[in-house]
Amino acid sequence: MTETATTPATTETRKLRKAKTGLVTSDKMEKTIVVSVERRIKHPKYGKFIKRTSKFFAHDEKSEAHTGDLVTIEETRPLSKNKCWRLVKIVEKAK
Repeated sequence: MTETATTPATTETRKLRKAKTGLVTSDKMEKTIVVSVERRIKHPKYGKFIKRTSKFFAHDEKSEAHTGDLVTIEETRPLSKNKCWRLVKIVEKAK
């Protein structure tokens, strides 16, 4: 009698992390930026597109990003009470 056992993979597959692009609205905290991400949703009844904004606190280790910059942030483990995102790159500097 032969049994085939399934062995766990030697390399764990990492879950894909969410990434968002938005504008830096505040850089006044140390190593933290506030990023506003805007999305457009369709009104359920009237069909008009409406802008909705969400605020995310992101970790900026080197304090590179400043107000007005367009940045990409990525989901990470909780770093503090409000911070669970980190700065990946600065897409465009403010003019």
